[in-house]
Amino acid sequence: MLDPQAQALMQLMIEKGVPPVNTQTPVEARLAYRSRRSFTQPDAPEVLKVEDQVITYNGINIPVRIYHPHAAQSQKHLPCLVYLHGGGWTIGDLDTHDVLCRSLCLQADVVVVSVDYRMGPEHKFPAAYEDTVAAFNWTVQHAKELGIDAKRIAIGGDSAGGNLSAAACIGLREKTVQPAFQLLIYPATIMWADTASFHANGFGYMLTKDSMAYYTENYLRNRDDAKDWRASPQLAESHAELPPAFVMTAGFDPLRDEGLMYADALSKAGVSSQYICFERQIHGFITMGRVMQEANTAVSFCAQVLRTALHKAAP
Repeated sequence: MLDPQAQALMQLMIEKGVPPVNTQTPVEARLAYRSRRSFTQPDAPEVLKVEDQVITYNGINIPVRIYHPHAAQSQKHLPCLVYLHGGGWTIGDLDTHDVLCRSLCLQADVVVVSVDYRMGPEHKFPAAYEDTVAAFNWTVQHAKELGIDAKRIAIGGDSAGGNLSAAACIGLREKTVQPAFQLLIYPATIMWADTASFHANGFGYMLTKDSMAYYTENYLRNRDDAKDWRASPQLAESHAELPPAFVMTAGFDPLRDEGLMYADALSKAGVSSQYICFERQIHGFITMGRVMQEANTAVSFCAQVLRTALHKAAP
């Protein structure tokens, strides 16, 4: 059964005449996504400190927003989460995921580095992937000044951000410092997927087949890009020796099955992997805590998983 609160939200969007994302230009879609957050997201909780910075690499500038929990007043080497926002590699920014990042920062007692990576269609694949890897490496390199422990830096994100996080873990596998954990919230793991959930949930549940095609076409240069593990981490030759993972999906999400498939692929490769599905929920629900109670439960669940994974490794 679909969560009644999710059903009520979707009905309200129909009554308000909210246009499907795939009928809008990327600029229009970004403005609409940003404006809706005040209706669906909880009030922003206060953290100890928030600072905006710009990462520069190879002549590219990547804005980041850094959140410090109150625990930073008494602890000098906190764990960290590098966070990649969702939005189909097309929409979303530091503001659309500000409340979520604040909540994870406070509830998990971690420093959060939120990344405003380049998006399509202006910046095609693999730009977002490259920015993700660069942001993780920058966080490692600046660990001391950020007040974090370089050996306890997790990476995570929702939807497209989950995709980028999973791919980055594969790309960083041979590096001296790798992510300590991966938090994958309803991640996209296969471009142009052909799963049961894609067909069953592809219409009527917020994220549709049409909007997925819109996002994918904005992001990829061509269909061949879909075969690249940096775009479709499920297709990597090996998933061995990757960071421990927590994968969360939603029952009425077209991406549900590929999230489960990825968790299973990690487990089969010997990687510690936890999986949970919020069976009554839709794609994107975790940022909608003002109108969906289960969203707040999911945020707290993610924060507890992060806390357990990262704080137990404290020196």
